Amino acid sequence: MVNAENSQWHLSKSVPLTFIIAIVCQTVALVWYVSSLDNSISNNTREIMRHEVRIENIEKVVQTQALTLARIDENIKSIRSAVENMANAKKN
Repeated sequence: MVNAENSQWHLSKSVPLTFIIAIVCQTVALVWYVSSLDNSISNNTREIMRHEVRIENIEKVVQTQALTLARIDENIKSIRSAVENMANAKKN
């Protein structure tokens, strides 16, 4: 059987205090880094959502402009046709 005193965890006195402080500082730095990384991900997610809304709005505007441009083009063709008909009627 294992003695209860021997199974307990203990720290040897030969471990320098600076080593323990370094481990604690690295742990704090790791927690800070992961926290800032999570914050950056959250900010990026928010920005992506905002950009998606803007892109949808821009796509709607572009579609409206394309429709308007097609109408203008058809009107120009109609006007050109009417002017050509008037020019041909005047010649005859």
